[in-house]
Amino acid sequence: MVPGAPASAADKVDFVRDIQPLLKERCIACHGEEKQKSGLRLDIKAAALKGGESYGAVIVAGRSADSALIQLVTETGDDLRMPPEGPRLTAEQISLLTRWVDEGAVWPEGVDSAVAENRLDHWSFQPLRTFPDGLGVDHFIRADLTKSGLTASVEADRRTLIRRASLVLTGLAPNPEEVDAFVADADPRGFEKLVDRLLASPQYGERWARHWLDVIAFGETHGFEVNTPRENAWPYRDYVIQAFNADTPYPQFIREQLAGDATGVDAATGFLVAAAALLPGQTGKDEESIQKARQDELNDMVANAGGAFLGLTLHCARCHDHKFDPVAQTDYYGLQAIFAGVRHGERPLAQANDSKLQERLKLQERLALASHERALLEPPAQLGEGAPLRPEVSPRRNIERFPPVETRKIRFTIQKTVDDNRHEPCIDELEIYATDARNVALASDGAKPEASGSYDNPKHRLAHINDGRYGNSRSWISSTPGGGWIAIEFARPESVEAVVWGRDREEKYRDRLATEYLIEAQMPDGGWKVIAASSDRQSPGAGEGTPQAELSEVDRRQAGKLDNELQGIEQRLAALWGDSVVYAGRFEPAPQMFRLHRGEAMQKREAVSPSAVQALRPEFRLPDETPEQARRIAFAGWLADPQNPLVARVMVNRLWQHHFGEGLVSTPNDFGRNGAKPSHPELLDWLAGEFIRSGWSIKHMQKVIVMSACWKQASAPRPDCLAVDAQSRLVWRFPPRRLEAEVVRDNMLASAGTLDDRMGGPGFSVFAPNSNYVRLYNPKPEFGPAEWRRAIYMTKVRVAQDATFGAFDCPDAGQPQPKRPRSTTPLQALNLFNSGFVIQQAELLAGRIEQQAGPTRPDQVRQAFQFVLQRVPDAEESQLCESLVEEHGLPALCRALLNSNEFLFLP
Repeated sequence: MVPGAPASAADKVDFVRDIQPLLKERCIACHGEEKQKSGLRLDIKAAALKGGESYGAVIVAGRSADSALIQLVTETGDDLRMPPEGPRLTAEQISLLTRWVDEGAVWPEGVDSAVAENRLDHWSFQPLRTFPDGLGVDHFIRADLTKSGLTASVEADRRTLIRRASLVLTGLAPNPEEVDAFVADADPRGFEKLVDRLLASPQYGERWARHWLDVIAFGETHGFEVNTPRENAWPYRDYVIQAFNADTPYPQFIREQLAGDATGVDAATGFLVAAAALLPGQTGKDEESIQKARQDELNDMVANAGGAFLGLTLHCARCHDHKFDPVAQTDYYGLQAIFAGVRHGERPLAQANDSKLQERLKLQERLALASHERALLEPPAQLGEGAPLRPEVSPRRNIERFPPVETRKIRFTIQKTVDDNRHEPCIDELEIYATDARNVALASDGAKPEASGSYDNPKHRLAHINDGRYGNSRSWISSTPGGGWIAIEFARPESVEAVVWGRDREEKYRDRLATEYLIEAQMPDGGWKVIAASSDRQSPGAGEGTPQAELSEVDRRQAGKLDNELQGIEQRLAALWGDSVVYAGRFEPAPQMFRLHRGEAMQKREAVSPSAVQALRPEFRLPDETPEQARRIAFAGWLADPQNPLVARVMVNRLWQHHFGEGLVSTPNDFGRNGAKPSHPELLDWLAGEFIRSGWSIKHMQKVIVMSACWKQASAPRPDCLAVDAQSRLVWRFPPRRLEAEVVRDNMLASAGTLDDRMGGPGFSVFAPNSNYVRLYNPKPEFGPAEWRRAIYMTKVRVAQDATFGAFDCPDAGQPQPKRPRSTTPLQALNLFNSGFVIQQAELLAGRIEQQAGPTRPDQVRQAFQFVLQRVPDAEESQLCESLVEEHGLPALCRALLNSNEFLFLP
């Protein structure tokens, strides 16, 4: 039938027979898959019935007089008539369209135009596949190698494995002693024990936080023309480090970043305002300029959430429906409604600090020393019958001293509380002092708490037990009335000799106090040894005790002096913490949001409710009256719902990328139709499923990957495999690659023995101070110990790079960079060989070698190789390097080794 030929008046108009051919011939060129003028698309039912930007619904079923489609095809003027070019529709064709609309505009499901594929058929929107039990990474890798006629490479030697694992998981090479011990370890579980140790290292979080900060374009300046600093943005960086170290379950990681203000992790919402933003004085004062700037802020929030968690380019739907993925423009503005109450700016924060940070750090250092000194004045615990009684427990501070014990975990078990077990017991801080006066229980030192059960609200959380904060509002409460236990596992085995604890150091509360308890240390065999208990304390209410009964007069006076000092320090610290602010967003009631015509800030169309991508499961839409904070909490829950097919896939792909240099999907922030297809689709789904089954444990997934045979392969090239797969995408070997700039810099410092491993707090700057209105970020001419911390703590300035290492493809925080390019340029070689920083560290390394190895050339060369490359040189290398040292000096050899490919590349 000729398109649009008249149907019999007695017959109902049939869409497939009568209407679809007409639309395809006369309308689809301007309103189809490739082009949607005025936002109108007529090849897909849902899009056609929704309408375009200018007229709303163009097809009103049963009412042709109200349908813009009919009005436009009957328009007589040239400006508005449709189609705009070519012959007009005939009277018969117009009549056919009119009858179809008046008869109800029946458009059967599943008969959309052939030019428009169903976008939900895309692989990434499909549910995760399920697999039989017992499979692993190597099953899928071997299967694809076999299909391609390739074989896996042999396992790398142990020296390579420990260097590779250390660099990937912590960003720091092992020291020579660790290498020698691992090579000599005959334990079949030796490599697994190494991986467990590296994953438990505090340096693990510092390494992997950098990857996440790249994804979200985290910066510590505002960007744009003046690019002024955000002095208090750094707590978000510290939060990410701590979250990776604590192996925070991924749904919790998402929830904290979207709504940490509701869960007591305020710094985490730095995620929402990580991107650049115009300062109030940089926008025009007219309403249109203000609204445009606000739209740009909201766009960055939507784009960051979409790219980081969903792997979708949601911001492409700002002006029209997404041209490739099933994201409607109304979905985009529904997501804006989620973030509508979020504003850039600072707010008070308990965990951060600003100008008074240095005072706080000094006070905390003195607090630890004074607490240890005070503990040493207490007589050690004397357990058993007949032991002299210590005073009854105090709500404020209790000291438990015992003979030094080597352990990695201390457990505090509560058996009774002051109110006869009516209430759940509370502890505001559990401090554990090593023999060298360090409080090794602190989370900032990598210690991890666990408990039999815990309250979880802003004031009372498990994380508060070792956060260095005192008072009821930062305490742990057991979920067991009158009992329960709390344990602290240290980052490494420690020799400890004292525990200090209290119910409330601020002395505001005296209830929920533990009166009967045991303190135990875990032994190497896994058993527990009681090291202190309440059995040698007076019963509550039995009368005033004599805390220093066994002390000399001199010691009693010193104890009283220390008690007064400690109380003063704690009070001052509380005041300093109370003054803290963080650049993590401000929150206000969410206004009504609207779809904007072509994304124009001043062209509002229909109102939209808080919602997400409606094409994805499960469906997500909230009432307009939903409070601002509740919107973000609900959205976080939707993201982490196992029905959502994208979130787990996207995250495990990121983990694979940073282990192998390339993701299974090579476009980590775009899992849509414009993105790459997965190289191993079944493996991707298996990893995503395992991620969910593990309780969303990132460390578990990294161990799964690192323990696989394919990860442990040698990296040597093989001509037969290169001919088939030059990029090693099939993983027939471990793909070698150059280390990132931060890792190179950190390991130069570590080799020279100058690396400052202090964690957390404000970062250091590699730029000279200036106070210009338009900030000029000029490199510092010289560097000293203040700049010798790990690169993760380098203040991240937008669109300004470190003079030496910026040439190594560092993101500039102008845009998210989920995958760094790996370029090779002459400037990189010149920077590494000639920069003042590298020359300085080479000289310091030479001094370290001379101190360790003495004046003998062969010993110096051997020591240089061990410090830099974690191995000894062979005979030829020794001879060449001794000649180099003889002719040009030891710093020249150090400089050469720090520029060697073996140092700069992941083996």
